Amino acid sequence: MKPPVILDDEQRRTLEQWSRSRTVSVRWRERALIVLAATRPLSEGAIAAELGTTRHRVARWRERFEAGGIEALKKDLPRGGRPPRIDAAKIKQIVQLTTQTTPKHATQWSTRRMAERVGVSDTTVLRVWHAHGLKPHRVQSFKLSNDPQFTEKLEDIVGLYMAPPEHALVLCCDEKSQIQALDRTQPGLPLKKGRAATMTHDYDQRKSLWDKRHGTTTLFAALNTLEGTVISHCKPQHRHNEWLDFLRLIDRRTPKEKDLHLICDNYATHKHPNVKAWLEKHPRFHIHFTPTSASWLNMVERFFRSITVDRLRGGVFHSVDDLKKAIAAYIHTYNKSPKPFVWTAKASDILQKVMRAKKTLDGMVQTG
Repeated sequence: MKPPVILDDEQRRTLEQWSRSRTVSVRWRERALIVLAATRPLSEGAIAAELGTTRHRVARWRERFEAGGIEALKKDLPRGGRPPRIDAAKIKQIVQLTTQTTPKHATQWSTRRMAERVGVSDTTVLRVWHAHGLKPHRVQSFKLSNDPQFTEKLEDIVGLYMAPPEHALVLCCDEKSQIQALDRTQPGLPLKKGRAATMTHDYDQRKSLWDKRHGTTTLFAALNTLEGTVISHCKPQHRHNEWLDFLRLIDRRTPKEKDLHLICDNYATHKHPNVKAWLEKHPRFHIHFTPTSASWLNMVERFFRSITVDRLRGGVFHSVDDLKKAIAAYIHTYNKSPKPFVWTAKASDILQKVMRAKKTLDGMVQTG
């Protein structure tokens, strides 16, 4: 049995950090555990049995550590095998075609189209795409706000999130409209090992025979940014009258001595003359409008995502009343143990990111 490995303080601290880390390479973690185990009077076979690896691997990484220290554990020796058949010029051509062109009569490249165009196998194209992080089949949508008061509105709303006024509540308000009460007329199969749960297809423009649409409702919601609780009700429409009813509900549900700062989008019903007249009679209401095309600034959208994923998307509702009861039950449970969404992005950081995006977009328009 070989004598134990001797570590200095810095080496031991580094190896222990690797052994506990969830972000470091799995290979590095295993090598750290091998060397740490080798500091005890154990045979290589005992270390291998303890770590669930082979004696050969224990001996190899112990010897490399003794020869080269921590740095030796980071390096893998070149492996054998057939050398790559594709040269750098061909790789550059694949990357250039993928990022700067589109195939004839199609919107994006597939591996087979690219393989035919360049003269390599489709698996070779796939390896090149993986190596360069290219995914032509995926497109991310975006929309930059053209609001001339974007900066002022951004700073105003982020300021409410990060430094809310004293003796006041900040409420993020919006409507989730056209929530459909979909009923599945054919039963789906439950989730099981190796198979996802199934359900009949959603309602579409052809009025599917398998799904029944019983009607829709609109969810009005106000998210309390301090507590995470939600004030809500459902209405069949989302006109200014329904918005006024929701404002009255907020007025009843909140402490009278507190000012209310409502963050809303620029929907026309929020600016209706009747709404403005009501707000003038209730001076504790202060409305803050998000910039146009910037609904992501309103944190109630995060709640709408939660209720959509958790309750609505896979739900079966035999009527609008069933749908409304399901929404009310979800929000009731949600409010029992609310978890506030914490805003961390500074207005200056958001503004810099938006300006970079606009600069890039302007450059593409000019070159185009």
